[in-house]
Amino acid sequence: MKGTKLYSIFTSTCPVCQTGKMYKNSNPYVISETLQMPERCSNCNTKFKIEPSFFYGAMYVSYGVGIAFAVAAFVITYFILKLDKMGIFLAIVGTLILALPIILRLSRNIWINLFFKFDKSKV
Repeated sequence: MKGTKLYSIFTSTCPVCQTGKMYKNSNPYVISETLQMPERCSNCNTKFKIEPSFFYGAMYVSYGVGIAFAVAAFVITYFILKLDKMGIFLAIVGTLILALPIILRLSRNIWINLFFKFDKSKV
């Protein structure tokens, strides 16, 4: 699967070489370090922020990713667990709160992968 954008998105690796890590701390639940990134890839020296405020576009992606998490929570609670409306609402809100660090990182990973492509020569 290495060489695909999905590999880079789900492993949080550099979109160009897919070897270097995109985040300083691999645990997204260390809240103070959730979005801290090195300026460049440790393997291929690709600059992650290609312009100032580059990752503002990831906010739009995070909306879609958040909707996907909410829909998944709804399907599980409504069709499988058969909860009432209040239970479904609380499950969706709880899912979004608990998954926020993951949603933020996934959104950044998707956003940066729209602008870079895998380069076999930089592996």
